[in-house]
Order: sequence, then structure tokens, then C-alpha cells
Amino acid sequence: MAKTINEINEKIRQGRAVVFTAEEIIEVVKQKGVKQAAKEVDVVTTGTFAPMCSSGAYFNVGHANPRIKMGGGRVTINEVPAYAGFAAVDLFLGATALPEDDPRNKVFPGKFAYGGGHIIEDLVSGKDVRLTATTYGTDCYPRKILDTWIRLEDMNEAVLFNMRNAYQNYNVAVNLSDRVIYTYMGVLQPKMRNANYCTAGRLSPLLNDPLYKTIGVGTRIFLGGNTGYVVSHGTQHNPGVRRTELGVPKMGAGTLAVTGDLKKMSSRWLRGASFTGYGVTVTLGLGIPIPILDEEILRFTSVSDADIIAPVVDYSESYPNCKPEILAEVTVAQLKTGEITVGQKKVVTAGLSSYVRAREIALILKAWIKEGSFLLTEAVAALPSLDSGYAFRPLKERPWEAPKAG
Repeated sequence: MAKTINEINEKIRQGRAVVFTAEEIIEVVKQKGVKQAAKEVDVVTTGTFAPMCSSGAYFNVGHANPRIKMGGGRVTINEVPAYAGFAAVDLFLGATALPEDDPRNKVFPGKFAYGGGHIIEDLVSGKDVRLTATTYGTDCYPRKILDTWIRLEDMNEAVLFNMRNAYQNYNVAVNLSDRVIYTYMGVLQPKMRNANYCTAGRLSPLLNDPLYKTIGVGTRIFLGGNTGYVVSHGTQHNPGVRRTELGVPKMGAGTLAVTGDLKKMSSRWLRGASFTGYGVTVTLGLGIPIPILDEEILRFTSVSDADIIAPVVDYSESYPNCKPEILAEVTVAQLKTGEITVGQKKVVTAGLSSYVRAREIALILKAWIKEGSFLLTEAVAALPSLDSGYAFRPLKERPWEAPKAG
């Protein structure tokens, strides 16, 4: 018998909702079977805590006296450039932004000690940051220079807005070359001496709703320690990839664009991170409740690490040159043992995401729902699905040419 989100929310209000994490539901299904578990269970909670580069925050810092038009000028926060191409005092700071004097990879490999992700963490931690602006004056905005200290509580708005989070599955990165390489998947040793992966596996949000049956525009989520919302499919959303019989993608597929009030977030769940030789980013906690509306959705949430397959990809040649070569396919269960086999070679593995933190997020969401402080929302629009024709497309390069005379 199918349920509705309204019916589940009423049970949450009454304190009667039956909630399990995506880790716990696997055993429940083994004991009770899909049919009975679908009748009894109302919500399954998920979680992930991992680097998410396509993240950032926008701010309205308030008007100075006299007023200043930052738009069109140069703005920095702790010497990291912020984008000011909006109105007078609206700014956007990307998680991967760097100070202009950072040596980057001029001294290789660069350390990338501080950047946008660290500033967002500093603000959430309650620290003061230095805001500078130089611009041109106008009659209504005469001021040209501003140099001040500001903190999160001083701002009118501070909103986390991330255009691509919670990737649905991802590559396992290896290095077939003869030298160490430095990537967003971490440091990769030569001749495939290590393999790095980044997934919460059975706890990962989109792997528990692989066909986007419940997650869509307007879904309320756990984001950075507080509530947030899905606002769209994320960039590079690519639903039409190869999948298992259970619907689980065998490579990177769906993504989410999400938002939330930065002022209510916690630095425990939002941390700046540095990748040697690559750059800076933010490590973020994100969790999504899956309403169990029918047996199909319950079956999806019982996905195990052994059911999730990821491609092993060479990051020294295939990945940087857009070659669709896959060295092997391995399960998350195999990755979590600390060793996989690629061809005849045994390779040690390491995860970039924290499974312990992912579990904690799922448990926090479960507690919020059980205590009645977190209600589910019904998506107002679905994410592009397998049959939508939506696909991620590579750049078609068209080099610029000077117009011909005459």
C-alpha cells in the first residue's frame, strides 16, 4: 500500500514515525523482507561528508557610510578575491578561490594553505575577516575605498549556495605513470601503488534514490549542520549512464544544487580543505531523508556496498585527456577492505570522504525526525531522469579567428 509524504509528516508530528538510517535499513530488510519493511518503515536517512568543490556563499554585507558600489570594483575577503559583479554590496565567494599572491604551483607541488573554503569555515566559526574594496565613485555611491573587519553576524544575508554537490557515484583514481601526480582525488603514487575513492557508499544520498523518485527541487535536507534545500539538479548532472539491475549508476551520474542559511551552520560540518598540488575546497556534510512511499523506494534504500560499482580510472593519462578508458570495475565493499585488484595487481585504497561523519549525519537526521523537528517536503519538480534526454556534454572548442577583411 502506497504512502504519501503528508501521511508520513502526520506520523512525524505525532511522534509515531518509524525511521532508520540507510545503514540500519539493510538489516531490517534482511529480517522482515521488502514487502513488510515497506509497510512499517516511514523514512530512511542518508549522509555524506566529503570535499565538494562546486560550492560557495553569497553575502549582502550592508551599506557603508558614505555608500560604496562594490559591483564593478575589486573586492577581497582575507585577501581572497570575491566576485562583485552584482549590485552595490552583494558578493559571491567560491570555495576554490585563492589569494592573488598564492604561488599556486609555481613551486611544485603547491601547498594551497588558504582560500575560499577556509574563509567560509572562518565565518561559520564566528571569526572576523578583513573586507576590502576599491572601486569607482558615482553620485549615489561616492565612496571609492573600504577596508574593514566583518563577521557573519554583521551581514544582512549569508547564504551557502552550491551548484554541484552529492555526486551520485564517482571514479576510483589511480596513476599509471612513473611519477607522483597531485589531483583533486589526492596524491596518487606512480605505477598504481594506491587508489583513492570518494563515496559514502550505502549511506550516500543519491545512491539510495538512484532514479530520483523522491529527491527533487524543494527537498529539505541536512546541510552544514542545519537544514537546507535542493534547488535544482546540479551541474554535470548525467542520469543516462550505465546502471546495475538495481538502478545504481556504474559511474558519476546525478548531482544536486543546494542552498542553506550559512548563519545557522556549524564548522563541524563545513571545513576548508587543502589539496597539495591542486588547490583548496570545502568539505561539507549533507544528508537527505528518503520517504518510503512504496516497496520500490524501500528496495532502493536497502542498497549495500557490495551493490555499488565504481570505475577505476587512470588520472595520469585517461582522465586529463578525456579518454573513456576504464581499467576495472570494483565495488565499494572491496574498496573499504583497503585493497582492490586491478588486472593482476593488488592496490591499496583510501577514501577521501568520512564514513564515520556520514553515519553521524544520518543519525542526526533520524533524531530530528523522531523528535518532530524536521518534516519532509514534497519536491515541486523532479530532477532530470534517465529518459529525459538530459546529459552532461563536453566543451565543443571553437578557436577564435580574426574576421577576414572585406
